[in-house]
Amino acid sequence: MTTLVSEAALDNPVWSCLSTRHAHLAQGDGLARRYPFAFSPLSGLPAAGQDNIEALQALVEIGDAVAVAGPHIPELPPNWETLQRIGVVQMIRRDTSPLAEGDAEVTVLATADIADMLALVELTHPGPFRDRTIELGTFVGVRQRGRLLAMAGERMWIGNHREVSGVCTHPDSQGRGLARALVGRVVNRMLRSGQVPILHAESVNERAIAMYERLGFVRRAEFPLLYAKRTA
Repeated sequence: MTTLVSEAALDNPVWSCLSTRHAHLAQGDGLARRYPFAFSPLSGLPAAGQDNIEALQALVEIGDAVAVAGPHIPELPPNWETLQRIGVVQMIRRDTSPLAEGDAEVTVLATADIADMLALVELTHPGPFRDRTIELGTFVGVRQRGRLLAMAGERMWIGNHREVSGVCTHPDSQGRGLARALVGRVVNRMLRSGQVPILHAESVNERAIAMYERLGFVRRAEFPLLYAKRTA
């Protein structure tokens, strides 16, 4: 398979990823693709026509929910309930200089850490993270007295563009620079592999966007995300 390497592939990131690097995981076909439930609710469409909507619905069981992100957000039929509509800012770091990694004791997270990772995500809401999301890349974290205080890792992979994802810090530990240190580790790992770091943040999360800008990320695009549940 020829892997997309053009930056233009980032214009529809979920679709591009599920059509190339993560095609082996994708459910669906040329009209709609999604991650399996245990990996992520993310899905992508190459267009928002009726055929695409029907193809997406065929991938979603009653009671299940998916997030459609990118330029093609469908008008779903009445048997869907909209759970959330947000704007997403896509950021890219074209600067190849390494980031500071701080002096925090960082560990690579593994299967045994999933329960703690899910608990931290539930508390901080950095974005979708499920039981097998950890299999999409390498995740690192900071623990203190056994408690997971912060984490960050990798998710989507589009050509040579790799997504920083799952960045979160326990409320009790914010302000200590843990997120910056972990993003530094993740970004530097990408740079050593010849990858270009990207990430996605909610448009209204100005604090996070400002932090990423200080780390050399720049805004590249903005698009909507629709999170909806099939009810019938």
